Amino acid sequence: MGEGFYFIDILIFAMIAAFLVYRLRGVLGRRNGEERQRPNPYSPRTGQEGGDNVVTLPDRGVDRGADRGRAPVDVVPPAPDEPYSLAAGVAHIQTADPTFEEKSFVQGGRAAFEMIVTAFAHGDTPTLRPLLSDDVYDNFAAAIRSRQAAGESLETQVVAIRDADVIEARMEGRTAFVTIKFVSEQINVTRDKTGAVIEGDPEQPLEVVDIWTFARNTRSRNPNWTLIETRVPN
Repeated sequence: MGEGFYFIDILIFAMIAAFLVYRLRGVLGRRNGEERQRPNPYSPRTGQEGGDNVVTLPDRGVDRGADRGRAPVDVVPPAPDEPYSLAAGVAHIQTADPTFEEKSFVQGGRAAFEMIVTAFAHGDTPTLRPLLSDDVYDNFAAAIRSRQAAGESLETQVVAIRDADVIEARMEGRTAFVTIKFVSEQINVTRDKTGAVIEGDPEQPLEVVDIWTFARNTRSRNPNWTLIETRVPN
């Protein structure tokens, strides 16, 4: 009897976990609904240490490799002298995907921001895998492995998020690209295997600016967007 109840508990937890992943994968872009509003910043390590514990991922471009559950993106570089307009970029995306709404996308971006940051801090690669392009995921996973090998842990707390705005939107071929600038106050603390703080201040929040670019093949039936680049302002 006890084993039976134990098995039922496992099934219940598995169903809850599957539901949470499904909700996350649908928060961006075409799905408008009850998106979570508590955003979190994120600061991965890629071997380039930053003074405020924020490290920029290199410009890795878009995922041209295996599908892994996402439609491949098709990139056609714009003309070098073509003037850029955010409004025009949004309009181009809406022409390719009439269900795209900038406000809903930002709301979804906030939710994805929080979930990705939290998953990175927890070392939760299964949650990260479907949300990131191959190159970005490889950087995240490498940083997590390095942290775990050193016996370190990362604690991330968002004190406030002041802004989340679309700063760039464009179509390249059949692929839509949208870039969001997140401005937040956060606490990032790295501890060693003994629990001692080796980086960051658990009592002092810092302003962090993150710029994330998402992409989606507008001809795909898959409504989900993929995080293809993270960076901080120069």
